Amino acid sequence: MNMHKADTATAFSAATLSIDPAKEADKIVAALREQLRGPLRKRGLVLGLSGGIDSSVCAALAARAVGAKNVYALFMPENDSDPESLRLGRTIAETFGIDSVVEDIGPSLQAMGCYDRRDAFIRELVPEYTSAWASKIVISSALEGDGYNISYLVVQDPEGKQTKLRMTPSVYLGIVAATNMKQRTRKQLEYFHADRLNYAVIGTPNRLEYDQGFFVKNGDGAADVKPIAHLYKTQVYQLAAYLGVPEEICKRPPTTDTYSLQQTQEEFYFSLPYDRMDLCLYGLNNNLPADVVATAAGLTADQMTRVWADIAAKRKATRYLHLAPQLVEPVSEIASK
Repeated sequence: MNMHKADTATAFSAATLSIDPAKEADKIVAALREQLRGPLRKRGLVLGLSGGIDSSVCAALAARAVGAKNVYALFMPENDSDPESLRLGRTIAETFGIDSVVEDIGPSLQAMGCYDRRDAFIRELVPEYTSAWASKIVISSALEGDGYNISYLVVQDPEGKQTKLRMTPSVYLGIVAATNMKQRTRKQLEYFHADRLNYAVIGTPNRLEYDQGFFVKNGDGAADVKPIAHLYKTQVYQLAAYLGVPEEICKRPPTTDTYSLQQTQEEFYFSLPYDRMDLCLYGLNNNLPADVVATAAGLTADQMTRVWADIAAKRKATRYLHLAPQLVEPVSEIASK
């Protein structure tokens, strides 16, 4: 038992997540082709390009699977978007020869009251908040305190002063509900173009995001295919390098690009940077000893316990995101054939 544990400790490290990118790319390309020919019966692929690593890799894989001429990309900026996202998204489309279109969703969101609804909830805590201010939501680290994730609102006034405030549940839910309109509006446009072209829609979550429910139901969580959902984000970066994703995108820190203040995925949702989260998730999924995983991830035993508890809590809280509509009884056997 001790020898096995020692062997595991020696073997488990970041290198454990190494893949053969050529083999993995071929596997995903083959799966996409089969899915389009078989159950989906579509002739191409549509996806939103954000300038991030996940959508970039999916675009490259799509071009390999069906040819660039059969891939259509959408850039969907809105009032809070970082202009850099649009520039990098265009870089990807140009790199892989993919036809694309800019769909500015800002006016649609404005008309639906997305920004006004969000700001109204913010003003419950900051009455002086106006459109001249900026904001974001951050989460306390699971490594600190009692291990419970507490969400905070960060606001920045026109002079640049930032204030961090504890939110009530109703304010938190209201802000998130309003911002979720962004992902759902984008998905509506993706399916418009998919329908007119007879294409399928690609979803871009990696394994960490898919497992932990880091997506909006019927928003970025809606798709016909999710080609990298089985890959840890570390592995997505390996695939990106092999596929020729530009280096500036490979080096860009993962962001949400949802709020008007710059925000990383780590401060919004995850306990740790993606590479360490990958190790923790892999260790949990493969029943590795906690102390072995803690060493590899650079954590104490107590911190490892907190991170695994946080993973379990997120799985429980977001399980409904993965569920199909609930029926009273089975209606048809068509879907299973």
